[in-house]
Amino acid sequence: MAFMEKKSPGKVLLDDTVPLSCVIEASQNLQSHTEYIIRVQRGVSAENSWQIIRRYSDFDVLNASLQISGLSLPLPPKKLIGNMDPEFIAERQEGLQNYLNFITTQHMLSNCELVKKFLDPTNYSSNYTEIALQQVSMFFRSEPNWEVVEPLKEIGWRLRKRHFLIKSKDRPKERQVLSWADFGPDMFLPDKDLQSAMKLLPSWSHPYIYPVTFATASDSSALVIRMYNEKGTLRDYICKAKPKDPFMKKYCSPKKIQGLDLQQIKTFGRQILEVLKFLHEKRIPYGHLHPSNVMLDGDTCKLLDLENSLLGLPSYYRAYYTQSRKINTTEAIDVYSFGHLLYEITYGRPPDSVPVDSFPSAPSLEIVSVLQSILSAEAWKTSMPTIAQLLETPLFSDVLLNTEKPQFKIHRHKRLTRAQSHHGSEEEKKRRKTLARKKSKQSITENEADISTKSSNSNNINSGSGASSPLTSPSSPTPPTTGVSFVASPPAAPPPPKSETDLPSQLVSTANGAGRAALLSSIQSFKKGHLKPTDTNDRSVPTIK
Repeated sequence: MAFMEKKSPGKVLLDDTVPLSCVIEASQNLQSHTEYIIRVQRGVSAENSWQIIRRYSDFDVLNASLQISGLSLPLPPKKLIGNMDPEFIAERQEGLQNYLNFITTQHMLSNCELVKKFLDPTNYSSNYTEIALQQVSMFFRSEPNWEVVEPLKEIGWRLRKRHFLIKSKDRPKERQVLSWADFGPDMFLPDKDLQSAMKLLPSWSHPYIYPVTFATASDSSALVIRMYNEKGTLRDYICKAKPKDPFMKKYCSPKKIQGLDLQQIKTFGRQILEVLKFLHEKRIPYGHLHPSNVMLDGDTCKLLDLENSLLGLPSYYRAYYTQSRKINTTEAIDVYSFGHLLYEITYGRPPDSVPVDSFPSAPSLEIVSVLQSILSAEAWKTSMPTIAQLLETPLFSDVLLNTEKPQFKIHRHKRLTRAQSHHGSEEEKKRRKTLARKKSKQSITENEADISTKSSNSNNINSGSGASSPLTSPSSPTPPTTGVSFVASPPAAPPPPKSETDLPSQLVSTANGAGRAALLSSIQSFKKGHLKPTDTNDRSVPTIK
């Protein structure tokens, strides 16, 4: 799959999901210690490799930091006497190689910041927490209503993404989560389009999408605010973990794991498939489905991080599905990711490797049948099922769901954005000034003509009666004896537009003075097809009376 890459001056956007592999090429003795020369390679190309030099003490420091994972890490033990013996050095080198193999093939360890900095200090020398704090501080200066409660340290696996628990001064007891992320290597939207798309996120309303409170983007990063959920994600539920704990502590080796019961599997699976179907029908890419991106809201699953694809962030499962040539569409990626998720909610843990050769017993044979259609070696050789086909399987077809109709208000916001842009353009400002001058001249001319007409008619009446009659006071008008009225009638109101319900509500405020011209101009743009109508069932847009 080809992606357009956005270049930033002086900055290389790396795909952090590309695996790193290591080989200890040699060792050298320097005075009282031994150094190991390690060749590190990114991906499959031998040209994309470099050398690093590490001592045993460096491995020991890394190993101590990785203990939070709870995994049994195979680091060779220390030896104080005889540690310069050639045979011992060769034996230790072999043990260190096994250690490197373990941490680079364990999915969560290989993606953690500690391992990346150990193997690739050149590209991972930045302090992403400090960068995030700088960006968030700039945001708070422009939005002083928010304040940080506490940083949520490494609750997610992404290196270039940080989370903060925040609160609003208007609602100090209500907690929300601010997520900051640097742009990824798959960025394809221009800055203007990205900012428009980010502003749309809070308007996306769907029963299986976790709502966004606020979203914005700068020229290099973005931040999104959502309500904090104390119950956490679907993976937190499976691992019986606390949402605020670091991801390595929660997920690498959980003490308690529990697969879901059959009814939960059916219901949650159907809900996730329905929202994936909805996104693909709207041609909105996702590609980031995994249990940590599914929030549990009671008995309902809601997708998180729909902004990831907009920001060009690589998928959690990319290192897996890039091994198959048949997984070459966005739908196939989401189907494959769904297979991973279904495996994990069934067995309480992810598969050890993919493709999967054999599946343990499950609460239903229907689950195994779906898993085989996605994760088996045969499925990888042929093709992935479609989302529609998965919905028709016996496992999900009989699940009853909430009938709440999604309200996806993208077109209404597009119309509003275009109308506001048109209203504020230089060309439109000049047009409004010209129109205002014409109206002013026309009004003066009409007033002069009206006064002249009244004076003429008054003279005619007086001369016809033969006697003078007193002037009528404007505050108490008296109809003349002839039955003819000389009060100027007000101009007729313009007819309402045909499609009133499709007009953005913010345009109502422009319907006075010179703003009326802008409103009429927007209506004309709407009629000419420049502004697309929304679903006629969306009654949230007020009418113009």
